[in-house]
Amino acid sequence: MTPPPPVRAFAAVDLGATSGRVMIGRVGGDRLDLEQVARFPNGPVEREDGLHWDFEALAEHVIDALAEAVRREPAIESIGIDTWAVDYGLLRDDALLAEPFHYRDARTARGVEAVHARIPFGDLYARNGLQFLAFTSLYQLAADERAADADTLLLVPDLLAHRLTGARVAERTNASTTGLLRVHDREWDVALAERIGIRPALLPALVEPGERIGRLRPELAARIGADLPVIAVGSHDTASAVVAAPLASPDSAYISCGTWGLVGVELAAPVLTEEARAAGFTHELGVDGRIRFLHNVTGLWLLSETVRTWEAEDGASIDLPALLQAAAAAAPTVLFDTEDPSLSAPGDMPARIAALVRATGEEPPGDRAGFARMIVASIAQAFADAVRAAAALSGRSLDAIDLIGGGALNGLLCQETADRTGLPVLAGPVEATALGNVLVQARAAGVFGRDASLEELRDVVLRTHAPVRYVPRP
Repeated sequence: MTPPPPVRAFAAVDLGATSGRVMIGRVGGDRLDLEQVARFPNGPVEREDGLHWDFEALAEHVIDALAEAVRREPAIESIGIDTWAVDYGLLRDDALLAEPFHYRDARTARGVEAVHARIPFGDLYARNGLQFLAFTSLYQLAADERAADADTLLLVPDLLAHRLTGARVAERTNASTTGLLRVHDREWDVALAERIGIRPALLPALVEPGERIGRLRPELAARIGADLPVIAVGSHDTASAVVAAPLASPDSAYISCGTWGLVGVELAAPVLTEEARAAGFTHELGVDGRIRFLHNVTGLWLLSETVRTWEAEDGASIDLPALLQAAAAAAPTVLFDTEDPSLSAPGDMPARIAALVRATGEEPPGDRAGFARMIVASIAQAFADAVRAAAALSGRSLDAIDLIGGGALNGLLCQETADRTGLPVLAGPVEATALGNVLVQARAAGVFGRDASLEELRDVVLRTHAPVRYVPRP
């Protein structure tokens, strides 16, 4: 009898806009599972000059958690890092000049004006394929006076990899969100950078998912308890998540749902039409050169900000599962535009949503369960609109939606999305981002063969993490 293949272990660092985690991923045969080692808070911090990320605290959390991961699982072979996109740190002589700015900082409006004064948005779209988002890295850089003093720009996952290894590289999936990568050949657009006043020397060498970035600095290897390599994964968290999206057929759409909802399809070539540009569809790179043709939709951040306001009013925490259960039983209600600019900043979200609804001549629900249902239904409608647009723009006849990430736990959201799209929704895996991170590391280590396709990796996910199916109701 052939013995089962050995189980191998990898560490996944997964940093989101509201929290970070370090996970141990174990892979072998039909086994693919995760053990959470640590979870820690993350979020914007207000400084004199605006909103920032507390990168030093994040780095310390990650290093401590990696030490705990090695203590629990000495067989860990490598480390992979994924985070949110667009935000960056600036280095000079290996020192971080200042805390990275947060993408919701108001300074980005100046950058938009500065960039569009030099190149029209239509021309930008033809070069980088990105939808207009005011916080895209090139707009941030155009408003960043510190850039003149820097010698290297590193996006957040690359900045953390530099802290761990000393290497200065840019992983390609996340680099594609900066607006400075050409959509056709996926290389830095040096001519564009020079045209908008960004020094090309700031842009580091590009690496692919699966490449080795470097080994831990000796002092950190001693602190963590192992001399480990850091492997490039899909360092944009959505790129890692889509690796673990089952996508059982080429006509499957995906929704990676957390703070944001990334709604789209996977393509081999860009769709740079005027219709795609007008609809706000973007071309971000995925693992193995795939294109994530998607639209950014405000996700469960609207609900979490609403709950945060209610908890501040009550002086006590709210049982979110109980609230969603009550919301599912509430009567159908009015909808609002989840993309309205008035909802983009932190603050009293319930009051701003109510004002938006009243401006349309409607009245929002007066109870919290009904209000929560209104939020979830409005997010689902935005998802449905984006799914239909993705199908029309790409010429796909879609047959299912894979809803992955934390939103897969929200049964009301999954059912509303199925109802409003008329398509079955396959919910899960919840931890798609960390699973995708681990799968790319495992492939690089030869677990599946280094030439294993994305479809083979996704088959492992389907065998080990069966999704929950939501069927459209009449």
